Amino acid sequence: MLKNLWSFRDPYRILHLTWFAFFLSFVCWFNFSPFATVIGKELNLTDPQLKTIVTCNLAVTIPARIVIGALLDRFGPRVTYSTLLIFALVPCLITATAHDFNQVVMGRLLMGIVGSGFVVGIRMVAEWFPPKDIGLAQGIYGGWGNFGAFAANFGLPLVAAGIVLVAGGQSHWRETIIFTGIVAAVYGVIYYSSVTDTPPGKEYKRPKKYGSMQVTSPIGFWGLLLMNLFLIGSLGVIAWQLAQPKTAFLDITQMYIVWALVAALYAYQTYQAWQVNKDVVLGKTTFGANDRYEFRQVALLQFAYSTTFGAELTAISMLPLFFKETFGLSAMYAPMIASAYSLLNLFSRPSGGIISDRFGSRKWTMAILAAGIGVGYLTASLIRPSWALPAAMLVIMISGLCAQAGSGSTFAIVPLVRPEMTGQIAGNVGAYGNFGGVLYLTVYSLTNSSTLFITMGLISLVCASCCAFFLKEPRNSFGTDTAGESLTGTAQI
Repeated sequence: MLKNLWSFRDPYRILHLTWFAFFLSFVCWFNFSPFATVIGKELNLTDPQLKTIVTCNLAVTIPARIVIGALLDRFGPRVTYSTLLIFALVPCLITATAHDFNQVVMGRLLMGIVGSGFVVGIRMVAEWFPPKDIGLAQGIYGGWGNFGAFAANFGLPLVAAGIVLVAGGQSHWRETIIFTGIVAAVYGVIYYSSVTDTPPGKEYKRPKKYGSMQVTSPIGFWGLLLMNLFLIGSLGVIAWQLAQPKTAFLDITQMYIVWALVAALYAYQTYQAWQVNKDVVLGKTTFGANDRYEFRQVALLQFAYSTTFGAELTAISMLPLFFKETFGLSAMYAPMIASAYSLLNLFSRPSGGIISDRFGSRKWTMAILAAGIGVGYLTASLIRPSWALPAAMLVIMISGLCAQAGSGSTFAIVPLVRPEMTGQIAGNVGAYGNFGGVLYLTVYSLTNSSTLFITMGLISLVCASCCAFFLKEPRNSFGTDTAGESLTGTAQI
């Protein structure tokens, strides 16, 4: 696959067009981070308010990835991705025209929908590449797309500085954020006219039932409800955080209203899950050995992604402030230094996919990388202002290398679980990446960077143990046919 990577012929044309769509969605998703300090000064925001805004940027992505995953399986990646990119202009406009904390929060909450675009490309790439290459293909898609976070943190301050040179003034963060939305919307139109959901002659397989993930055993149903509870519960935590005196976006009454809405959302999800799976729970429908999959393995992938991508999202969001506060860097240079973390994605996430493809065990690849994250962030918790900046960066970069490669190895497995449900499974697993980010950033908002790094390190070591002892190797992990053709009805982990 590597020798053909730079060609622009199918399926590589689809891969390149799709990772660039993901790249632009990430540029928009993280277009607040490089201007956080400047926006804070201009709008008189406190440090707790800035940290809350960073958390809000991830919040809506949790339910959105599940919803987008279901819509993806139904309507296909071409329509779904194009629509998301065009929609990106809306939260960009809201953020760019904001004049107080509440308006910025609204813009970032809506921007979380754009962050759910990741799951769309997972299905598109899985349709075009065989299992033996799926790790590298998904790694390139995820890694080069995640490079958009680097482009946001490093490139957008330069764009804003260029506007200052041309138009004068002190800051043009508003125009820069609007610019990212316009570019994404234009590319959404280009993407729609340039791709197809599947290779010629291949059928786009859809789930037989919509509304919730289909399970193949009664215990899988209860596991699905439990994992949904954690996801929806995290929205309640965010509402609580927004009601704290230091942020005061919500009052107590409004917080209770949000909690009631969250509970109603969970009840609706439970009802939908029952409608889709009641025949399985009641024993009216049974699946043969080749049609079953174990939901607990999906749950392990969710935990793994909350550990790997959750740590990555957290680092991308907080490192500019971390380097500014710890080493006294300026508001311009801190995000540019922090952007080196995102730059790693160009090769670290694909390397996770390559290792998963070539190592011979996708399970042990994940376990080893999760252990690396744990050791790396426990070491990062020791960073102090007395450290040399290059030494601190080296520790952070090694931790990031393991986290990003771990994300790549996770999604080397996801498309192999049950191909016709890849959108739903990727949506649920992807949502747990944001769940991890929200969990970690909540710890950060209540404590400090050292406690955050300790938390990420310990959870990563627990994840490594779970992968080593409980995760099963996917069937036909290294097949030569395209995933949708060789694994339909046979994928099981």
